[in-house]
Amino acid sequence: MTSLAPALNILARIMVGYALLFLVPMAWAWQLDPPALLGVWWQSMAITLGFGLLLWLLTHRFHRELMPRDGFLLVNLVWTVLPACSAVPLVLAMDGLSWTDAYFEAMSGLTATGATAFSGLDSLPVSVNVWRCFLQLIGGLGVMLLVVAVLPLLGLGGVQLYKAETPGPMKDARLTPRIAETARGLWGVYFVFSAACMLAYQQAGMSWADAFMHMCSTMGLGGFSSHDASFGFWNSRDIELVAIVFMALSGISFARYFIVWRARSLQSMWRDTEVRTYVLVLLGSVLSLAVLLVLHGVFEHADAALRAAAFHVVSVATTTGYASTDYALWPVFAPVWLMFLGTFVSCAGSTGGGIKMVRMVLLIKQSRRELVRAIHPRVVNPVTLGRATIPATVIAAVMAYMLIYGASTIGLTMLMLLSGLDIVTAFSAVVATLNNIGPGLGQVGPTSNFGVLTDFQTWICTLAMLLGRLELLAVMVLFVPQFWRR
Repeated sequence: MTSLAPALNILARIMVGYALLFLVPMAWAWQLDPPALLGVWWQSMAITLGFGLLLWLLTHRFHRELMPRDGFLLVNLVWTVLPACSAVPLVLAMDGLSWTDAYFEAMSGLTATGATAFSGLDSLPVSVNVWRCFLQLIGGLGVMLLVVAVLPLLGLGGVQLYKAETPGPMKDARLTPRIAETARGLWGVYFVFSAACMLAYQQAGMSWADAFMHMCSTMGLGGFSSHDASFGFWNSRDIELVAIVFMALSGISFARYFIVWRARSLQSMWRDTEVRTYVLVLLGSVLSLAVLLVLHGVFEHADAALRAAAFHVVSVATTTGYASTDYALWPVFAPVWLMFLGTFVSCAGSTGGGIKMVRMVLLIKQSRRELVRAIHPRVVNPVTLGRATIPATVIAAVMAYMLIYGASTIGLTMLMLLSGLDIVTAFSAVVATLNNIGPGLGQVGPTSNFGVLTDFQTWICTLAMLLGRLELLAVMVLFVPQFWRR
């Protein structure tokens, strides 16, 4: 208990602060929902606040500076406990909702996955839909990154948390000398983009409530919607264009925007190998799918094919998961290619999921290096990214990550198959949740939801979302015996 106590003490403080977030759906409930729903949010706030204060009283004697092991423990505790807190109002507000589906929905929100177990979204109370989407805004860039910005004010260190939480292989890079300043800078950029996105949605034709909710799920690249038909509800070119622009922007590292803002120059953006590859892959995929859709007669006119291809390529590739039509009915190459894009296209430091584009670039470069070495064994041919030579330790970490990623995908898929699912649904559900994409194929396709799964299958997908959000290693390290030795 004493080894867990310092992390639990910080978790208690986070829970106390997290309780205040219930004020956001409470404000919408006060304006647009029946008065009885206000009690749901008050109760949820009281439960979260009460447990946070109780945990603080039990652990306040163990307050000390966090060690690296404490950072990993705290990250895992936060990403398992906060979804439980977030699920409480869902259970209270929705009759007959099981704890399994509520926890799955909350985990999907905070991990910005967008896989939903709910149907009848159009008839849900506004505050419930607001809460689901708001979770994705908070979880998109990472709850822990926000905490890192606040912890120094409490006299607590944040470097260990930043390394455990920040997505991508380059975890030691800092934008500013102080880690808290870095975190605040990233969140500043994040909220400026969020405000612009919300205004753009409203001007394009959404109500203020829909604009707020879809801003949350667009900037968080989560993909939750307040309508069962997602963007098909509006069938609006202008609204889809706004979504495409802000999804594409959110798929790029927010650290890169921070650097551009400080330098007052866009040159560093295009010099970034990862960003260039990201843009080229998106453009190439949009054009290729548009041609495919026209050739197969899915759309008669090229402009309609281009619009559908652009929206769904950007949506799935950035792991947002919005849909304006059932793309599972397109020629089989199209939905499979979209799922494949979702596994790697998002940039490290963005709010997207998957293995990240920079890892894919490094894997390709390392593969090319090994092919050259097979022909010229003595050649000096280091892996580079831009003008920088990538250390062997980073390459080794990427290779280890990919090995664990592949093993996790296969292992979880086999469990889903063992539970009785068909291969398409089992594999796509694992890929969609492990990479935080959202919808899969088969029974969990874009016009269906994860509510068709059994409790056992739902918990497997919940675990996959946690693994994907913390990029596997931050969770797997807890199962290494040496981690628990003093």
